[in-house]
Amino acid sequence: MKLILAIAHGDDAGGLIESLTRAGFRATRINTAGGFLRESNATILLGVEDDQVDAVLQIIQSNCQTRTQYINPLPPVMEPGEFYMPYPVEVQIGGATVFVLVIESFSRL
Repeated sequence: MKLILAIAHGDDAGGLIESLTRAGFRATRINTAGGFLRESNATILLGVEDDQVDAVLQIIQSNCQTRTQYINPLPPVMEPGEFYMPYPVEVQIGGATVFVLVIESFSRL
C-alpha cells in the first residue's frame, strides 16, 4: 500500500479531486499556502494499492498543468522619499509536487 501526497495549486485542486473521485479513489484535501508566492495550494492525501499508483499519477498530471503568471515583487525597504518602480516578474505556477510513501499498515476505523 502507498500513501500519495500531492501538493497542487489551489486553482487545480477542485478539478483534481473531482477526477479522482470519478475514478473511484478516495481523497482528502487540506487547504495550504505556498511559501514563495503565498498562493493557495491544496495538499491531497490518497491511500492506494501499489498497482493503482500509476493511474493516480496520470490523473494528477492531466489535472495539474504548469502555466506562466506575472507578479509584482515586494518592494525593498526604502528610505522616505525614495521612489521604487517594481517590474513584473514571470513565474511558473500550477503543476503538482507528488510524494509516494510506503505504508506498513492501514486500518479504517
